[in-house]
Amino acid sequence: MAAIAEIDAGAFRRNLQKLSALVAPTPVMAMVKANAYGHGMVVLAREAVAAGCEWLGCLEISAALELRDAGIDVRLFAWLHGRDADFAAAAAQGVDVGVTAAWQLEAIARAKPMRPLRIHLKIDSGLHRNGIPPEEWEAAVRCALDLERSGVVEITGIWSHLADAGYDNDRDALAELLAAVDQAAALGARPRLVHLAASSAGIREPEARLDLVRFGIAAYGISPFDDETGLELGLEPVMTVKSTVVAWGDDGIVQAGAGFADGIAPDAGPEAEVLVGGKRARILSVDVDTCTIASDAPHGSEVVFFGAPAGLAPHAEEWAAWAGTIGDEIVTRIAVRVPRVAVDATPH
Repeated sequence: MAAIAEIDAGAFRRNLQKLSALVAPTPVMAMVKANAYGHGMVVLAREAVAAGCEWLGCLEISAALELRDAGIDVRLFAWLHGRDADFAAAAAQGVDVGVTAAWQLEAIARAKPMRPLRIHLKIDSGLHRNGIPPEEWEAAVRCALDLERSGVVEITGIWSHLADAGYDNDRDALAELLAAVDQAAALGARPRLVHLAASSAGIREPEARLDLVRFGIAAYGISPFDDETGLELGLEPVMTVKSTVVAWGDDGIVQAGAGFADGIAPDAGPEAEVLVGGKRARILSVDVDTCTIASDAPHGSEVVFFGAPAGLAPHAEEWAAWAGTIGDEIVTRIAVRVPRVAVDATPH
């Protein structure tokens, strides 16, 4: 068997329900960006709705429109825009957009949407990935207010990202966001939503939850922390990557039918393990389509690279530690050629 990625839709629902209960009564935005971190956007968007999430976040307007085409009718949020972003279509389909630079306000004005586009103005509060610099904030708010008075936009939210560089940095970022909200209010803006927290702050920093929490990687069962695993947080792995033993020798070495072309990390080094026939075994090398494992398991034995059964199979976080990266990368790097097979999905 070639590699497959089994997607436990029930685990995703339960993770979101647990996280939602933690931050209640604050609403939750389930992040399904990057094709739901490689899990499959449309399938898990439906599961997020079934779990009670009022919002979905999906980076690009084109992804939000794909969700609308699939019949997803909750609030959608997109904030990564190229020069060709279709702001008119976003307005027509009721997609909220994040505005992270002044040029986007100009582009929205040129798009002449048929109905007011709901926008969330983003202040750069220290992440420096995107966002309106504090020195440009007043001018941007004034521009947005002019567009609101003209019926082009509705200023729905003000938001930012945390750099997750430590508690003190998070407190500073929260203060900068709230100062930006106050400044916008003094100019006449009346946003209904202020949001900042993602998985990390959503779990550990109640003061950062504000009006909306954007849960990303935690919803997929992967911890955003270095000192606590997803399992310790009570979260379940959603993706299980597996294959089978496809070649076997007499020297205690077998080959599994998955390699780095499938997204198996070749840089995980000598500590990397898989679950073969119910037992952990060390990976000796990762090739294009196969990997070599120190095991005497017979031909056809199941090989689990990470995922379920939780606590027995390696977790994506373990692979991240072996490869010197983060769990987000381990799941998102699983190749498109690996079929996603959803289990325990909600009927629709």
